[in-house]
Amino acid sequence: MSATDGAFARWLLQAQIVEDQLTAEQRSLLQYAFAFRERCGDDYYSNRLLSHFLLHCGSGLKVAQIARLVGISRPTASHQQGVSSKEAIQAAHHRMAGRPHGKLLPRYAGPIAEFILSHADATRYDILDFIERTWGVRVSTVALHHFCKKFGLDRATRAEATTSRPSADRTPAETVPPSQPVALPPPPFSRRGRNTRGRSS
Repeated sequence: MSATDGAFARWLLQAQIVEDQLTAEQRSLLQYAFAFRERCGDDYYSNRLLSHFLLHCGSGLKVAQIARLVGISRPTASHQQGVSSKEAIQAAHHRMAGRPHGKLLPRYAGPIAEFILSHADATRYDILDFIERTWGVRVSTVALHHFCKKFGLDRATRAEATTSRPSADRTPAETVPPSQPVALPPPPFSRRGRNTRGRSS
């Protein structure tokens, strides 16, 4: 690493990281990250892999520091922090496939709903792959979000729909009066009130 110590120090400096304040483990980690960057380059895919690793390896570095190291914005790094490895690879795959083409039609709503309901753990990229396989249409994640929201297929709407609600025509429990003993009906053929015998002839 001695041959590239100057470049490594400049890399940390542009990320506003003070090398003397790093722990030994953090310095070793960043040296290997720098070696990866030197070997693989700073293209989108290399940066995506490197940022995903640094954001999830428990390095103790701040999100803003990692964002500056790999050359992405702070909001982008925060978003990537909540993305799984599968989603990171899927996002890179969709970017590699080129620009979206086509649009989502209303008749797609039924099959998409069936796919979502039968694949509870499906990511948005899984849904995009399903759409591309089924209709040969590639769309953006933003277009998918608006489509799902329009047809009530987004997570928030589905969660609200599955939440049990009290029936509108049902009296709330707090307004029901306390139970009271109910008088039983008289047995059959019993005397109802006073029965005065008539005179016998």
